[in-house]
Amino acid sequence: MAVTDLFARRATLGRSTRLLSEFRYEQSDPARFYGALAADTADMVTDLWQAVNGPVAGHTLVDVGGGPGYYATAFARSGWNYVGVEPDPSEMHAAEQVRQSGPGSFVRASGMALPFADGSVDVCLSSNVAEHVPRPWRLGAEMLRVTRPGGLAILSYTVWLGPFGGHEMGLTHYLGGARAAARYTRKHGHPPKNNYGSSLFAVSAAAGLRWAAGTGALVAAFPRYHPRWAWGLTGLPGVREFLVSNLVLVLQPPIPRNEQVLVSVSSR
Repeated sequence: MAVTDLFARRATLGRSTRLLSEFRYEQSDPARFYGALAADTADMVTDLWQAVNGPVAGHTLVDVGGGPGYYATAFARSGWNYVGVEPDPSEMHAAEQVRQSGPGSFVRASGMALPFADGSVDVCLSSNVAEHVPRPWRLGAEMLRVTRPGGLAILSYTVWLGPFGGHEMGLTHYLGGARAAARYTRKHGHPPKNNYGSSLFAVSAAAGLRWAAGTGALVAAFPRYHPRWAWGLTGLPGVREFLVSNLVLVLQPPIPRNEQVLVSVSSR
């Protein structure tokens, strides 16, 4: 079974419509927005895992950039041992009650230097973080380093030229990142939280696909919020930069051949 086979059944137009309707609550009701996104993300990751590795019970998932902990409950409900990683203390304290009352554990650390041993976690997830760091593929390399052979590293990020690339700056990012940030500052009296050049960067779909292919571990790439019939957009250079919106890269560190032989013998 291919890694995306189970999730492809879930990727319907109805799901896409529901998620799109939730985006309008990101600023006004973050608990509602992130709760819905967390549940959908847990479903996606669980489907990807089960397609190639079976049941999730007892396996560890590290969420790089986990923020205040909205995802912890959703992943625990799906059976994962959840570990959230967040470098920003203000993010960790933004919803302290959510974080402390939920399951899982949390570590303050940078995704650029994860405090885990090589090959020590089953799944390493980064959801909408890569566009907020100046070296996104350093983040990706760290995720791969800590993921065990046969596990999954799942990196999902907002593509700069997509409609949501500017985040709270809206479509003005098509005028250029610096100009969009300046317009936002003039209008609101303060810089955007996702400020171009410091906390928001222009990351393309092509760059992500090129990096992932170069690792030798890429097993799938698809638009996160699109229905299955639109996944082919990922393979269209140029077009994908505007229409993919959010790209998911699924990487699986290979199992050494000697371990594959041992597994094969023990299963007989």
